[in-house]
Amino acid sequence: METKLSQLVKAAENEITACKSLHELMLLKSRYTGKKSEIMAFMQQLVALPKPERPAFGQKVNIAKERVIELLNKQEEIIKEEIYRKSLLENKLDISMPGRKMMRGGLHPITRAWREIEDIFIGMGFEVAEGPDIEDEYHNFDALNTPQDHPARNLSDTFYVNDDVLLRTQTSTVQIRVMENNEPPIKIISPGRCYRNDNDASHSPAFHQVEALVVDKNIDFADLKDMLNIFVKKMFGDDISSRIRPHFFPFTEPSAEIDIVCVKCKGTGCNVCKGSGWLEMGGAGMVDPNVLEGLKIDSEIYSGYAFGLGIDRVAMLKYKIPDMRLLFENDIRFLRQFV
Repeated sequence: METKLSQLVKAAENEITACKSLHELMLLKSRYTGKKSEIMAFMQQLVALPKPERPAFGQKVNIAKERVIELLNKQEEIIKEEIYRKSLLENKLDISMPGRKMMRGGLHPITRAWREIEDIFIGMGFEVAEGPDIEDEYHNFDALNTPQDHPARNLSDTFYVNDDVLLRTQTSTVQIRVMENNEPPIKIISPGRCYRNDNDASHSPAFHQVEALVVDKNIDFADLKDMLNIFVKKMFGDDISSRIRPHFFPFTEPSAEIDIVCVKCKGTGCNVCKGSGWLEMGGAGMVDPNVLEGLKIDSEIYSGYAFGLGIDRVAMLKYKIPDMRLLFENDIRFLRQFV
C-alpha cells in the first residue's frame, strides 16, 4: 500500500507540474484531493490494517495529501503569474508614442455673438431683461401698435398656440413688459429666441434677436444713431460704419432700417453685399408716442428709441458664415472652426 501511495504522489507531481491552465488544475485538484479521490480511498483502507499499523499509515496518507496540495498551490501561482505576464505583453503601452490629442470644446458661434453683444451693451450702461417665449397677442402685437389687419398676425407668418397665445415673433415683447412695470429712465436690452414661419438660407423659423430700448427725457434720433454706430464699431471693428434708411414699423415713428458697411469688401462691392457695399442689420426708430401712452408713460415728458438686431445675422457677418442653416445643423466639422 505504501508503494502504491508513493506512486500516486509521483503521478500527481508529474501531472500537476505539466498543467498549463487553471481549469485543468481544478480538475486535478478534484481528482487527487476530493472526497472521491484516490488518496481518500487509502484512508478508507485503514480499517483493513492491524490496529498497531493504522496510525503510522494514516500519517503517511496525510503527508501525501499535504504534498499534493502543496504542488497544486505552487502550480496555481505559476499559472497565474504566466497569465499576468501574457496580459502585460498583450496590453503593453509604448511610452515613446505621442498621446492621444484631447479635443477642446468651444462656444457655438451664436452663443459667442450673443455674449459679445451683451458685454458691449452692458459696458454702455444697459441692463439685460428677459421675457417668456410664449406670449399673448397683447404684448406681441396690440401694445406694439400693430393693427388687427397687419400681415404679421397671419398664420403664414406667426406660430399660434391657440387664438390668443403664440410664440413671440420678436423680443420687443420684453420692452413692453419692462415699461409696464418700471418708470423711466429705462435702458435695457432683451436678447432671446424668436419664432416666425420662415425657412431659407437667410431665415430660420427659430432665430435669435436682441432688442434695445432707451426711454428718458430729451432722447432724440441723434442718440439712436450714435449708439448704433458705437455698437457696430465695437462689434465689427473701427473700419465698419453704419447708416440709417427710412422705413416703417408700427411701434416706432420715425422708423429706419440699419445698414453696416460690408464686412467682406469694406464697401467696395462684392457678392455678399450684391455690389452695394452695405449689409442690412435690423430695424430701429423712435418709440411711437401711442406705445408710450398705452403704457401710461407721458410722451410729452419722455421719449425713447428702440432697435432690433438679429443675433444670428450678427454671427453670420462676424464669422463670415454663408448660410444661416449651418448655425442649426450641429455639424461638428463646421462647429470645430470656432473652437
